Amino acid sequence: MTLPAYDLVGETLLRALAERGFQATLPEPTTLEIVLPDGHCLTQDITEWRRNADRGGPAVVPRIAAEFADQAATVLGRYAAQQRAGGMPSPESLRTRIYTDEAIGDMRDGVVARRLAPGLLETVVIDHPDMMTVLNRADLGDADENRVFGTALANSIGAEPHYAESDDVQGVPVTHIGGTHRYVGAHVHVLGRHVDPSRAPYGALVSFPVPEYVIVHVIEDDVHLFGAMEVMQALTEHQFERGEKSISPQVYWWRPGPYERLPEEEALAGGGVPDLRPVGIEIDHEDKTVTSGTADTAELVDLWMLDRA
Repeated sequence: MTLPAYDLVGETLLRALAERGFQATLPEPTTLEIVLPDGHCLTQDITEWRRNADRGGPAVVPRIAAEFADQAATVLGRYAAQQRAGGMPSPESLRTRIYTDEAIGDMRDGVVARRLAPGLLETVVIDHPDMMTVLNRADLGDADENRVFGTALANSIGAEPHYAESDDVQGVPVTHIGGTHRYVGAHVHVLGRHVDPSRAPYGALVSFPVPEYVIVHVIEDDVHLFGAMEVMQALTEHQFERGEKSISPQVYWWRPGPYERLPEEEALAGGGVPDLRPVGIEIDHEDKTVTSGTADTAELVDLWMLDRA
């Protein structure tokens, strides 16, 4: 995504921040990056702010930008004071957010992140009242990284409102776990709350198209696997293409195992993650052929078909 030739709202915001001594850029129209004097880069999604600014018209944009910049100065002042004092931010402010490898890019080694699944990273972030910032590895100090992840996951799951709704899509039962915040992906660590592993011998298909949703289909005996995969791929692709800050169109095979057998608190803080494997198929309905996209797909298909034989 690129900025238009002249972006009145964006340029006014950058100018207001510069007047207050902040070096800021807009890598995307809805993403603001502010570089602090210590080199740390803070990122904020400004989608909603832009909508409000656009509704006000050109005459009020300078005032709205100035108010935003003043709020940012307050938040960043608290952040700078915390950095000078040293130590971790308050545990209550920690959350987790899922990014792709490409989205994290060169920041990978400098932030508190770990592998969640092929192509996906789980990152600890700080939830400020007015913005979200990534937790830098240098700020961990003597804190145990696994316990920091455990706290961030517990907050994302327990302190943020969410819902779980099930629906039938073309004969395929699908559950949406959702919320109005960007930390819903943490619920993949507690899928046992939404899916009884004892009733899911093949596990489930799971996807993370946008930060606000996790899509789940329990693989069943009486719902054909190919139809379920086709529906899940279509739903995921649709939300990925239409969403803000989309994550990935990839569908994963969740295989309950040792992680799910741990007590929940121990699992969250133990350093492990659920077993998630990328899967996908291509169906040629005219030729009536199915092509597996990955080795894990072939394994899943073989496992499901073997029990039908």
